[in-house]
Amino acid sequence: MSRTNQASISEFLLLGLSRQPQQQHLLFVLFLSMYLATILGNLLIILAVSTDSRLHTPMYFFLSNLSFVDICFSSTTVPKMLANHILGTQTVSFSGCLTQMCFLCVFADMDNYLLAVMAYDRFVAVCHPLHYTAKMTHQLCALLVTGSWVVTDLNALLHTLLVARLSFCADNTIPHVFCDVTPLLKLSCSDTHLSEVMILTEAALVMITPFLRILASYIHITCAVLRVPSTKGRWKAFSTCGSHLAVPLLFYGTIMSLYFSPSSSHSAQRDIAAAVMFTEVTPMKNPFIYSLRNKDIKGALVKVVAVKFFSVQ
Repeated sequence: MSRTNQASISEFLLLGLSRQPQQQHLLFVLFLSMYLATILGNLLIILAVSTDSRLHTPMYFFLSNLSFVDICFSSTTVPKMLANHILGTQTVSFSGCLTQMCFLCVFADMDNYLLAVMAYDRFVAVCHPLHYTAKMTHQLCALLVTGSWVVTDLNALLHTLLVARLSFCADNTIPHVFCDVTPLLKLSCSDTHLSEVMILTEAALVMITPFLRILASYIHITCAVLRVPSTKGRWKAFSTCGSHLAVPLLFYGTIMSLYFSPSSSHSAQRDIAAAVMFTEVTPMKNPFIYSLRNKDIKGALVKVVAVKFFSVQ
């Protein structure tokens, strides 16, 4: 962090979703409820996968990692938002703002890569079932997750360093609910061309490459499902694939709206709505779409609850 930044701006003001007291109370309850649902749903998945040996498979390994990332993703923004409401403050320090932005970038990218890895896992399971065990080895699964963490950490570090070198002179008001790279670039009084170019190039590659992998995987899965002779089997497979595909479509749709659309089309309210969708709604929906509809997950949870209940008795 440069001395220029420290001397000019030491903190930012997060305006939040609304300045109306009644709306603020309603939004506080809403976001607290969504956050608790996100934490509970994803923790249940991690608990089920970790305690049931039948779920120690690549698909559930990736799913438990996605649940962990979703907990961290939501925890990066919501607790600070709720704390500001309780304390009646809107301030966040310069270093705290950069830290939040960095972790937000890390967990958003990890969600992105894990969705792609899970789509590839389903592609192998559906299109190459006889070779699934040989292809999806423990070593490959660990390598895919570890490699994703390395790439996302480097990407987040790059964007954080680019923002840290900028100067912020007078205006410190962020019309947002958390610190994000786009509003910070708008506040800077120095040249932001390099940061904007990096978002449109390097960040685009980081986000779009997994998205194309997801589309390719589901196209192959769809072709394989169409060859299923049973109409009932095809409908069940399409229902499952459709619900799974809804998560990346929502995730990528909001991200592209935020970061890859022309700046002239941006408005504060639209950006806030899109940000809330991919930071709060998507992590909350993932447990229901990917797992809590799954018979194996529900069976494992029932088993865990039964063991805990009888052990207490």
